[in-house]
Amino acid sequence: MTELSRRRMLGLAALGVVAPLTAVLPRPAYAARPAIDVARSPSCGCCGGWIAHMRSAGFTVSDRLVDDLAPLKARLGVPADLQSCHTGVVEGYTIEGHVPAGDVLRLLRERPFAIGLAVSGMPPGSPGMEVGGPAEPYEVIVFSASSRTVFARH
Repeated sequence: MTELSRRRMLGLAALGVVAPLTAVLPRPAYAARPAIDVARSPSCGCCGGWIAHMRSAGFTVSDRLVDDLAPLKARLGVPADLQSCHTGVVEGYTIEGHVPAGDVLRLLRERPFAIGLAVSGMPPGSPGMEVGGPAEPYEVIVFSASSRTVFARH
């Protein structure tokens, strides 16, 4: 099928022909969500909730149980005060803690010069920490070896 010009498409739209045509025109393929490798403590239940959140957002998640996460966090450059209960790596970025999937997608779209994103601690109401009580406001921090900035507020 030949490509329709914008003028031709508008003319067909005026005649009511476009809707039937759009059903047969090729549609762009949607890119699959990237894979994220997650390391977590075997005893942590909220990490499983965050992994489920990421999977429901379309991410492919590799879930690794690790007894001691400290060496991994140090190797990846996660500052001590930003650490949480699990650490992920997606397309070269480190994702520390209960970062919402939407923020990870934004990070991958914008591609800032950074090590990654972090939500320190385990704030109630963050993905995986829906504990039934009131949600607390929290910040997602984009960090590098020399800087930190608030990336999102929830």
